[in-house]
Amino acid sequence: MERDKIHQIVERQRTYFKSGATLDTGFRKAALRKLRKAVKKNEARLAAALKADLGKSFTESFMCEIGMTYSEISYMLKRVRLYAAGRPALTPLAQFHATSYVRPMPHGVTLIMSPWNYPMLLTLAPLVDAIAAGNTAILKPSAYSPYTSQVIKELIEETFDPKFVAVVTGGREENAFLLDEKFDHVFFTGSKEVGREVMAKASKHLCPVTLELGGKSPCIVGKTANIELAARRIVFGKLLNCGQTCVAPDYILCHSEVKEALIDALIEEIQNQYGKQYLENEHYGKIVSKKHFDRINGLIENRKVVYGGDSNEATLQIEPTIMDRVTWDDAVMQEEIFGPVLPILTYKNREEVIRQINDHPKPLALYVFTDEKEFAKDITSRCAFGGGCINDTIIHLATSHMGFGGVGESGMGAYHGKAGFDEFSSRKSIVDKKTWLDLPMRYQPYNPVNEKLLKFFLR
Repeated sequence: MERDKIHQIVERQRTYFKSGATLDTGFRKAALRKLRKAVKKNEARLAAALKADLGKSFTESFMCEIGMTYSEISYMLKRVRLYAAGRPALTPLAQFHATSYVRPMPHGVTLIMSPWNYPMLLTLAPLVDAIAAGNTAILKPSAYSPYTSQVIKELIEETFDPKFVAVVTGGREENAFLLDEKFDHVFFTGSKEVGREVMAKASKHLCPVTLELGGKSPCIVGKTANIELAARRIVFGKLLNCGQTCVAPDYILCHSEVKEALIDALIEEIQNQYGKQYLENEHYGKIVSKKHFDRINGLIENRKVVYGGDSNEATLQIEPTIMDRVTWDDAVMQEEIFGPVLPILTYKNREEVIRQINDHPKPLALYVFTDEKEFAKDITSRCAFGGGCINDTIIHLATSHMGFGGVGESGMGAYHGKAGFDEFSSRKSIVDKKTWLDLPMRYQPYNPVNEKLLKFFLR
């Protein structure tokens, strides 16, 4: 799309937002219902597109993308009026007689830039929050998931006027054109490298940003953990979407005494869930592109592989792979893996765990498997991370009742449910002062009586 065309879309949305049409909560709810109806109508097409882009089965596509989009829409439909109404606030005695309240205001024209790994969910879930909060939105889905991006484009164009919601497809050139525009909020999900560029571009317009990035999310397995259950849940979280999940367990940090038992349990679980012919399993996905396929294979050090390690270039599939005797100096520990490779490191005591995690960039997620409540409490309170689970993986983001987001290099801002509504809103603090009484103590000329009153009220 040409730069001028993108500029026209932005300006039309700005004019439409200024008309006040999106401020009405009835309008917002109607738009959410339209979106839900459109997703339902295109459910089969979306599933087929996700299969073409990433090899996802229908069950995985519904569980992790389509169904979660429905859940976010349903949550917001029930609460839009409540959230938009704002909330009362206490009024200091010094401002007697007045009432105070906080009222949300939509940012305005928003840009939502989504990645390829969950191309439907990570495009439409932020859109749900943006609509609920009363914004207009321009969607920029990833060029690496072309089938899903095309279905989303057609779905949105059939459902909404582009002055309210529009889709821009394309690659880096279109991204650059969009980021040169002045938006009121930019919501980006993707890599840290691109996130820095998005933030730098937005800063020229003093535009607020939400960055949902990634990082090396640790999975800690204590010596009191239920090894069999831990293995089952780790395998689920790691191999979902063939490891191409921003909150997938990136590496395991396990107590040295349980390492061998854990490796055996992981191998057994991989075979239980996917069989022994992984690359022939129709429910086992593929790597999104040859570029990422080669990158992931380059992280695998064969002499440290204790399970898996093979791949099929023709289908862009890599076997579930476990690496042992891994150190922080290995290539696999220098970047987020984003694939079905699971390195294992060990520790001997709690302080060593905390030190290793805190000596590295703050991760998007953290998982700890243990039967010791104090161990879990110590890890989760002393280590910085975006969100996580105790004795499970992934599921902390599958709710609209808690915000999801990163911290430090793994991101800024949060969304889902109320957190998403707030992320796409600013908050106006308003004092409604009554006219029948006007306390004189703030006005000049100042005198000792007024000073005593001030000391009484302001304490």
